[in-house]
Amino acid sequence: MLQGSLFDQAEETALGSLEAVRRTVLGDGAWIDVLPGWLSGADELYEHLAGGVPWKAERRQMYERIVDVPRLLRFYGAGERLPHPVLDAARDALSAYYARELGEPFSTAGLCYYRDGRDSVAWHGDRIGRGAREDTMVAILSVGTPRDLVLRPVGGGPVVRRPLGHGDLIVMGGSCQRTWEHAIPKSARAAGGRISVQFRPHGVR
Repeated sequence: MLQGSLFDQAEETALGSLEAVRRTVLGDGAWIDVLPGWLSGADELYEHLAGGVPWKAERRQMYERIVDVPRLLRFYGAGERLPHPVLDAARDALSAYYARELGEPFSTAGLCYYRDGRDSVAWHGDRIGRGAREDTMVAILSVGTPRDLVLRPVGGGPVVRRPLGHGDLIVMGGSCQRTWEHAIPKSARAAGGRISVQFRPHGVR
C-alpha cells in the first residue's frame, strides 16, 4: 500500500503548467528538464496503475544465467490506448510543449513498476533505435514513493541525482541518451512502490 504524500491530497488527477519546468545543462549536448509535482492526484493514479495495468515479469540472459528483471513492465505502442486518460493528456501536453525543439510528437509509453526498494534498473542509455545516433527526448512521469534517478557521463564522472515520485516530471534531452547514462539504484529507504511512465518519440527505445 502506498503511503500518500502530504503534498498530494487532490481528489482527481490533473496536470499543471509546463511553463514552470527548469532546465539543467549536463554537458556534451545533454540536458534535463525537471518539474516537481506536475501531476496532482498522483497517488490515485499510482493505485489505478498498480492494480489495473496487465504488468509483465520478464527474464533476461545475464552472463551464463537467466535472471528475473527486477521490476514489472508494460509497453504501449503508438496508437494504443493508455491505461488512464491523464496519461494521454500528459503525452499530448508534452508533445505540444516540446514541438519546436523535438520536431515530432511523443508516441509510445513504457511503464515500469518498482514494487519496493529491491527493484531497480542498472546504468544504461535509451540507445536502441534512433537514440544511439540522434539527439532525442525521453519524458518520464513518476507516481508513488520517490526513488532517486541518477545520471552520470558515459565513461564515469560526477553523478547527478534527482528524487522522483508523486507526480514529478523529468525530461532527458539533447545527447543525453548517447553521452550520459541513468539508473534507478536499489534503496533500503523506499517504503513503497513507484511507477514511471516513459514517453518516447517513434523509434526511440
